[in-house]
Amino acid sequence: MEVIYERCAGLDVGKDEVVACVRVPDGAGGRRQEVCTYPTFSSGLESLAEWLQDHDVTQVVLEATGQYWKPIWYVLEERGLELLLVNARHVKLLPGRKTDVGDAAWLCELPEHGLLRGSFVPPAAIRELRDLTRYRKRLIQAHTAECQRIHKILEDASIRLGSVAADVLGVSGRAMLRALLAGERDPGVLAELARAACARGSPSCARRCGVASAPTTPCWCGWPWTTWSSWSGPSPHWTPRSTGSSPRSRGPVTASTPSLGWASGPPNA
Repeated sequence: MEVIYERCAGLDVGKDEVVACVRVPDGAGGRRQEVCTYPTFSSGLESLAEWLQDHDVTQVVLEATGQYWKPIWYVLEERGLELLLVNARHVKLLPGRKTDVGDAAWLCELPEHGLLRGSFVPPAAIRELRDLTRYRKRLIQAHTAECQRIHKILEDASIRLGSVAADVLGVSGRAMLRALLAGERDPGVLAELARAACARGSPSCARRCGVASAPTTPCWCGWPWTTWSSWSGPSPHWTPRSTGSSPRSRGPVTASTPSLGWASGPPNA
């Protein structure tokens, strides 16, 4: 077969050592092959890079073996060598004849004739960004799993905190959890720990927490619940806006209505 790369090398990467094979012209029209083994420590990888440069290697082939190929790739990349990362399935030998030296020689012989296609390895900046985003994704997954575990424990203990707090691990939920861990069992005290987003003091919150009567506390919309529950005014009327919007659009908000947008106060409870 036609020789495309006259000076190439194949590396069989392991955990503790890397076997390197170099094929170069022998000066008589043939091919000469040399095999060396180096440890995977930093000093050994530096010696490997120097050995490859001494043979004027133009292309180095590595087999993608777990995470072990990355330190070797980084060292050789800094030396300016042309690297090729290949899939192990593309260079598989016959069963029962697999050795480190044989793998290295086979990896060196295949690129010699241009029979390998390398895998994509992004530049260093993209690799760092990819590691960061993947780590962030793992942290989010771990956080979600922990939230689900807390939800399960609370449900097993018949604590309906998820029915009162929108987020069990939010500000209100964490305050209630700390109070429960401290030994607090009074539903009224736990309900008072709810912040605005939990509708503190609402009838539903009081009912779920076991409070007999809801305190006069502003809810998330700004209306005291005692005022809300005692409202006896007429039902609000829906009036379309002048811009021709949907018939369900609310009418103009008067100065006497705090923040709901009702024309004549809150609806009947």
